[in-house]
Amino acid sequence: MTAPAVFRLALVPGVNPDRWLRVWQQRLPDVPVELVHTSPDQAVELLRSGGADVALVRLPAVGDDLSTISLYTEATVVVVPKDHVVSVVEEIDAADLDDETLVVPLDDQLHWTDPPGTPFGGDPVPTTADAIDLVAAGVAVIVLPQSLGRLHQRRGLTARVVRDAPGSAVGLAWITDRYDDLTEEIIGIVRGRTATSSRGRGAPPPPEPTGRGRKPAPSGKGGSAKGAAGKGASGKSASGKGGSARSSSARSSSKKPNPRKPRPGR
Repeated sequence: MTAPAVFRLALVPGVNPDRWLRVWQQRLPDVPVELVHTSPDQAVELLRSGGADVALVRLPAVGDDLSTISLYTEATVVVVPKDHVVSVVEEIDAADLDDETLVVPLDDQLHWTDPPGTPFGGDPVPTTADAIDLVAAGVAVIVLPQSLGRLHQRRGLTARVVRDAPGSAVGLAWITDRYDDLTEEIIGIVRGRTATSSRGRGAPPPPEPTGRGRKPAPSGKGGSAKGAAGKGASGKSASGKGGSARSSSARSSSKKPNPRKPRPGR
């Protein structure tokens, strides 16, 4: 017996595919999904090397051999100590960070070209986790996609949405030449297609034909629908012995008394 195929889905930090995986399991229970966790800068190379079939990545993902679709855009948050002045509100503007020291790690995923605040003046910070350590120490603040803020959440820190900051787009990527029915299935799932509108392997089978293109004959003795409508079960007219309802009505109306009043005498 041939072992079922395994569909490999690469994930960058912060992306949560749980709702899509539940739909996949319902439609393709015989095809397990293997999650491959990777860093953002390695996701595309993982696809090219065959280490994953598709990947949930942060866009843009560049390459002539790639196909991508955008799924959603995350809000941007600033992570600060809980006693920071911005913690008293739910959202802030970028200008509220002008007086802050901002740390941007080497694995930054926001790519804000003109961020507020003063750049951190120490040695380059390799990772977001290292930058969070500086925030916890009260040395600097960091802005990053909201899901990464949740991923690096810890006691003593809080996050606030930066309203006018650029967002971070998340999308699905695959190697164009390796497109197949399983790729089409995951595309349909992340785009919200129902099982009946799926174009991939999980699509329901087409309905079986009922005949050779002929419409079923109407009920009755081969007569048209118009003829059948005017007859009862015995095939006789609904009005009686062979007469139509119209002629019966006409005979009935002819037996009514003349409604004219007598003419007065002269």
